[in-house]
Amino acid sequence: MATDKIRIKDIAERAGVSVGTVDRVLHERPNVSKTAREKVEKALEEMDYKPNMYASALAYNKDYRFILLIPSHENEAYWDEVEEGAAAATESRRDFGVSLRIMYYERFNPPSFIKTSKECLKEHPDGVIVIPSTLEATRQFTDKLHEQQIPFILLDSYMPDLKPLAFYGQDSFQSGYFSARMLMLIASKEKEIMLMKLLKNGQVGSKQQMNRETGFRHYMMDHFPNVKITEVDLPWDQPETYDETLETFFKKHPNIHHCITFNSKAHIVGEFLLRSNRRDVQIMGYDMVPKNAECVRQGSISFLLAQHAYMQGFSCVWTLFDAIVMKKEVTPVNYMPIELLTRENIDFYRRTN
Repeated sequence: MATDKIRIKDIAERAGVSVGTVDRVLHERPNVSKTAREKVEKALEEMDYKPNMYASALAYNKDYRFILLIPSHENEAYWDEVEEGAAAATESRRDFGVSLRIMYYERFNPPSFIKTSKECLKEHPDGVIVIPSTLEATRQFTDKLHEQQIPFILLDSYMPDLKPLAFYGQDSFQSGYFSARMLMLIASKEKEIMLMKLLKNGQVGSKQQMNRETGFRHYMMDHFPNVKITEVDLPWDQPETYDETLETFFKKHPNIHHCITFNSKAHIVGEFLLRSNRRDVQIMGYDMVPKNAECVRQGSISFLLAQHAYMQGFSCVWTLFDAIVMKKEVTPVNYMPIELLTRENIDFYRRTN
């Protein structure tokens, strides 16, 4: 008999128990004797019964509250895409009582992360998506999540010691290694390359960016050890200083024609190059945000590495849903594709799959 044709009444008759007993077993409710449970489970096995988990979840009529803990950001940032993807997944599961609240913390500020994470715990969420701060600050939070048996997913930066339910993001070391290989296809004759960093208190924005740089430097050391990598540091919270800093840098380094950055702000350099009408310099960066895309079209950004921020946000909510609502096992480590975008293919990039 097909599963969708099997009625609770049929199972009860085969097991020799009441319909109510079968219902309690199927929904894992208490007040079922060991003997009765064994009879029902044997009948289910003999009838090859597979429950309609979607119908069961809908019938259960429970609300599920998820929280996305994310850095505060301006418009047209990488994090916008993450938020949009998470919101779309939430909307697609609204019939199951799934809701999402977004909570923000200040980047480069572990105390802000700790404060926001404490506010998150007060909400008693059913599941949490975490964009990590420092390992120490994030561990304080995830230890509490483990204590309260709240599943959580890490997005962007993988910290396996924290034992998340799942992770979504790129293999950042391989991404940086790949970026170096692609850059040197067009810069193989160069003797010096610029590395642009956005810093606050001497720190970059994430562990992911640090791992990308490590992968990049590994490739350069292996294949182009004589190429000098010259850093220019831009203060994250002082954009009014960028033009002067870059102008001074390029005057001092007239032989630099290729640059790279491991954040989503390649457009800072790209827009400066366009305003300065410098056609002999290009930068390579990350993330398909609108300002970056326009610089690619105008020719001041040579390559962008896309990491499907929208799908990361979407997949995190979807995975929490599968694990918490549908009681499914989920894949613990989910690396996103590393895609190279140029002027020729950027308009064909699809962010949603």
